[in-house]
Amino acid sequence: MGHMSSDIRKANIFSLIIMYFVVVLFTILAIYPIFWVMMSSLKTTPEYMRSGEYLIVTDADGNTLREHPIRRDNNRVMLNQNIPASDLTEGKFMNYSKTALPKRLHFANYPSSWQDANFVLLTFNSIFYTSITVIAIIVLSFMTGFAFAKLPNKYTPILHGSFIIGILITLQCIMVPLFLLIRTVGLYNTRLGVLIPYIGIGLPLGVYLATEYIKGIHNEIIESARMDGAKYLGIFWKIILPMAAPVATTVAILTTTGTWNEFMLINVLVAADSLKSVPLGMTMFAGPLSTDYGKLFAALVTGMMPMIVFYVIFRKQITKGVSAGAVKG
Repeated sequence: MGHMSSDIRKANIFSLIIMYFVVVLFTILAIYPIFWVMMSSLKTTPEYMRSGEYLIVTDADGNTLREHPIRRDNNRVMLNQNIPASDLTEGKFMNYSKTALPKRLHFANYPSSWQDANFVLLTFNSIFYTSITVIAIIVLSFMTGFAFAKLPNKYTPILHGSFIIGILITLQCIMVPLFLLIRTVGLYNTRLGVLIPYIGIGLPLGVYLATEYIKGIHNEIIESARMDGAKYLGIFWKIILPMAAPVATTVAILTTTGTWNEFMLINVLVAADSLKSVPLGMTMFAGPLSTDYGKLFAALVTGMMPMIVFYVIFRKQITKGVSAGAVKG
């Protein structure tokens, strides 16, 4: 009996080691890309582009005056013959890699990218699009889910099925016809022309989650409220929506992250800089002929920070909301 207990204990310890190894591995895989982008945002574009060994000549303030890529043979003998003797004396040999830490922290990328891309306006637009979309999807999804779950009629299966089909349709399938429709009705290059597709695309999943959750709410609660003279609209606002808060949190989380990070659709629907969101603002630092990598990575970090802060502040609500929504649904 004691031998069996010892074997079980060893097996449990081995399982814990494997579990923690997997957790640590996935944590590194999740954190390292963020860390790499942050470190790359503190490099200048020339430093990021360098790969291998260079001879760097700087002034008294550390600014690069000249740089020479170094070539060596198998015996580590330098093959460059055209480097001035003064540079060999004054310069410093340095090895560069795109995955290495910056040699010198270049914080100027952040104010430069913020000013060049007009991030104040971009951030306002992203907050506007995200907040309106989240509010509209939660209200419309749960009103629809309440009707499907508790007020069914002969058309409910058809209408509910149409929303389910909407979950299966990808954005790429509808992008061209959606662009043509928005342009035909005169909403191209307008805020409303962005909000309507955002809300419409987010509704199918929201309606599905809301319907499945509200089905689990006892009918007796609604019948009791009706006997007390409550209208259906009052029942929705005072009973259904508060009781469905966990799955509403899930819908809000999915909608917030999806809308804030959305790029393809808004890139098609707007052309004016005054209507663009944060993801679109990052593209101005990358072009077909040249890319300012320092400012590009700084813009990426700036765009990521709101979502990171959002997770840090609401991490407990996110965990509870996703868990409750998944279990109930």
